[in-house]
Amino acid sequence: MTADRNMSPSSREDPYALALRAGRGPVYLRMADGRRTRLPVRRWCAQPTGADETLLERCNGPVLDIGCGPGRLCRALLTRGVFAVGIDIAPRAVARTIALGGVALCRSVFDPLPTEGGWQTLLLADGNVGIGGDPTTLLRRCAQLIGPAGYVLVEGDHQDVEELCVAWLEDTHGHRGPAFPWARLGAPALRRIAGDLGLSVTDQWRSGHRCFLALGRHGSAPRRQNRPEGGDTAAGT
Repeated sequence: MTADRNMSPSSREDPYALALRAGRGPVYLRMADGRRTRLPVRRWCAQPTGADETLLERCNGPVLDIGCGPGRLCRALLTRGVFAVGIDIAPRAVARTIALGGVALCRSVFDPLPTEGGWQTLLLADGNVGIGGDPTTLLRRCAQLIGPAGYVLVEGDHQDVEELCVAWLEDTHGHRGPAFPWARLGAPALRRIAGDLGLSVTDQWRSGHRCFLALGRHGSAPRRQNRPEGGDTAAGT
């Protein structure tokens, strides 16, 4: 998860950078209306989970991991021989990814990127479809980045929700980073937005409480690799 904003790795007021340095939280996503959600920083800094594996097995290279955080997904792909690059606007996240053997760039998805129009798989995991607070603009940008047979693997909210909001990151002491636009989308909203952009939902599945969709052009779909038995539950296409 990453917001589309600059984060200084040396800032003592930046709860996300401090949590990444420690490899654990707590750090919270606080909504402007007062709601807050604890972010799973420890999971992001650990090895991929079973739910993550259902994403990884659908990745064909080259892969662009958008909002890669500390890089658990793009690093896992590299160890499997799948070329993957992470991008994140948090310098601390990029530095951690590289230090642990991954390939990452300190870029926004809206910046110029290598191989535009040539990526086979884009990852929007961990709620990163909320980047920028405008899912239509974000997914339109993703459609520019993938090749003709490419696809976007998106993690949606496990609830049927469509919410555009303002949020910030904070720690248990109330230290907070700057506010940024964010979004939460469940599968129905993702399907509608994808359809408006000429993208088809070619796969949809759940793993535990996590919900994923594959979006592609003209029926392009991920080629499954090394599928574990009982690894996920189909939720319709």
